[in-house]
This record gives sequence, structure tokens and C-alpha cells, in this order.
Amino acid sequence: MLECRNVDAGYGKVQILHGLDFVVPTGGLSAILGSNGSGKSTAMKTVAGLVKPTSGEILLDGHRIDELGAHSMAAEGLSLVPQGKEVLAGLSVEENILVGAYHRRKDRHGVAEDLEMVYQEFPRLRTRRKAAAGLLSGGERQMLSLGRALMARPRMLLLDEPSAALAPKVVGEISDIIRKLRGRGLTMLLVEQNVSMALELADEIHILREGRFAYSRKNGPDVDIEELREFYLGKGRS
Repeated sequence: MLECRNVDAGYGKVQILHGLDFVVPTGGLSAILGSNGSGKSTAMKTVAGLVKPTSGEILLDGHRIDELGAHSMAAEGLSLVPQGKEVLAGLSVEENILVGAYHRRKDRHGVAEDLEMVYQEFPRLRTRRKAAAGLLSGGERQMLSLGRALMARPRMLLLDEPSAALAPKVVGEISDIIRKLRGRGLTMLLVEQNVSMALELADEIHILREGRFAYSRKNGPDVDIEELREFYLGKGRS
């Protein structure tokens, strides 16, 4: 479904990403891991259309999307769940969820059906639907971000560090939700620092180091955890 071909990207004259090549097949979940400053957030922003590649191509179902910009991604079937559990603090939970369906606002019946679907997936949001989003806990904000993204009826979710700053119990809940959504056929790209979460969920693991992939492996029982840890810590050789 998603393919990055030799992608370079950065900010102004500062190059962050160097020749990224990877594929996320339809129905798959690929994870990009890396420490702070490795370039993983830039990689996610580039795929999401927030940063334009300086070279290379990004394709979705064989069609280039790297020149479209973030405003067009929802129509292409991509939904970003941003880092930091960003919500519109002064709006209610329900108003925040409905923002995700803004480009479909004329489809009132469909939007109402999808809102009910989100409440079924995230019962906690239903009970707090009239509360200001700024009053939610970190875990509830992450659920809200996921629910808002689903309102766009995406074919693919871009998950930017969904476990960041969450308690272990809540990380487990978010992992269960991601697994359930994948069971519905959603394709996903996960950017994370949490190695355990990535190993639990992903089909393929990529480790970024200084903007380059230092490690890329299919996930499975033969993955050497010690080798992976060495690459993650910056000691392994690609």
C-alpha cells in the first residue's frame, strides 16, 4: 500500500532523512523505532505530508502522494494520529471527534454512524463526550486522537508515538486497541520509542539512526532481541 523510495527530507538546509526505503503492505503494520534525534518524527511528518521530501518518492497504491500536502491526505485515505495526544482543549470530546469528519460533513448519516462506531470502540469517550477535551487524562486523549482519526474512514493509520508519556497499564490498553483496529483491516505505520510495544504489534521493524535505517527485519520468533537492542542503542552495524 505505502512505499517510500529513497526519500531524503529535512528542514531548510538541514538534511534529516537519508535515502529511506520501505514498504507497508496492505493490512500490514510496520514500525519505525529510534531514540530522540534519530529522525523518526521527521519520517512520520514526511509520510503525512507535513514535510516535503527533497528527493525520492512516496507512493500510496502506486500513486505518488509526496507532492499533495497534509490537507489532501484524508481524501487519499491516510489519517495521522499525532504525537503529544493533541486535542482542541476548549472543545468538547464529541466536537473533537467530529473534527475528524470535517471533509465529510455533508454526509450527516454516515458521520452519525461513524460517531457511534467510535463510541463503541472507546466507551470511555462516550461517558465523557460533553466534557472539555482539555480535562482528559493522557490515555483518554490518546483514545480521542485515535477516534478522531477513524472519523475520516482511513485505509491507513499513521501512529506517531502512541505510547509516549503513558502509564504501562494504559500502554497495554492502547496496544489492544491498535490490535483490534488492525483486525478490521487497517494498514498502519507506527513510529515508536517503545521497543516492547513494537515487537508485540509489528510485522516489520526498522531502526533509524541519524536519519538512516541501521536495521530492518521481518518481525518473528527468530528476531534477536540483543541484536535489536544494540542497533537501537547505536552500537550495532548495519
